[in-house]
Amino acid sequence: MATQNAGPRLSFEVFPPNSQVGVDKLTGTLDELKGLDPSFISVTCSNHKLDYAKTTIDLAKYVHEKLDCPTMVHMPAAYVTKKEVSHILDQLELMHIDQILALRGDIVDGFTPETDFKYASDLTKFIKQQKPNFHVSGAAYPETHPDSKNRIDDIVHLKQKVDAGCDQLITQLFYDNDEFYRFQEECAISGINVPILAGIMPVVNRKQALHVVENCHATLPKKFIAILDKYKDNPVALKEAGIAYAVDQIVDLVTNDVDGIHLYTMNKSDTAKHIYNNTASLFNLESASPIVD
Repeated sequence: MATQNAGPRLSFEVFPPNSQVGVDKLTGTLDELKGLDPSFISVTCSNHKLDYAKTTIDLAKYVHEKLDCPTMVHMPAAYVTKKEVSHILDQLELMHIDQILALRGDIVDGFTPETDFKYASDLTKFIKQQKPNFHVSGAAYPETHPDSKNRIDDIVHLKQKVDAGCDQLITQLFYDNDEFYRFQEECAISGINVPILAGIMPVVNRKQALHVVENCHATLPKKFIAILDKYKDNPVALKEAGIAYAVDQIVDLVTNDVDGIHLYTMNKSDTAKHIYNNTASLFNLESASPIVD
């Protein structure tokens, strides 16, 4: 695994497309993201195991081998067996990919979960037993996991995940930095002392914003709601305002010594480049010259 530079880190998330057109677009996106010097690129997967090797693993291999970029593979616990995980870990090791984001994953209608791993902490522990040298990340929710009873219950389960061997945490997206800072304090009080990367997703259109509120359980502050209302009939202005809001979030987080920023790109290189051009110097990137289209 690549050695990380001191100071905050910038990383990106991409997802496997579901069509050849999407694959072609993503290839172009990844070629552009390569020039942004991320500490790693994470590759998501669907919540069930269909075509996992042909989507997530193949895309991770492309990122690692063709782009020569540190790569993280998402792995949901709900739909894998111990035998399957062992095989996947061996595959990744042969590819020299040793970063995994261990998740429980959503339960999908029509797909019966496996029984080997009930929680992400179970998967984390198993990975560490099989491949002690692997770097395992875990998901965290600054505004509480939707399945948790309350914030205390959520932190207790998060501590179990870290105790199982989780090396760092990556948060779900959020739009109120105060929620993140409160989450940091709760983690510290609970003895969770691994790095916590802040997940940032720029909202660039109104439909996306409504999706965030409905499905991601993230609060939109009054400041951002005002942006949505003011520019609801001007999609270009709304996109620019959404990116500017994300940049403002990142500046504030880095100023307050966040361990890193994990940018949910939605496979859009233009948004990532815009944010890079406005924040690269904050991450002490050697190649922090502006990226142009």
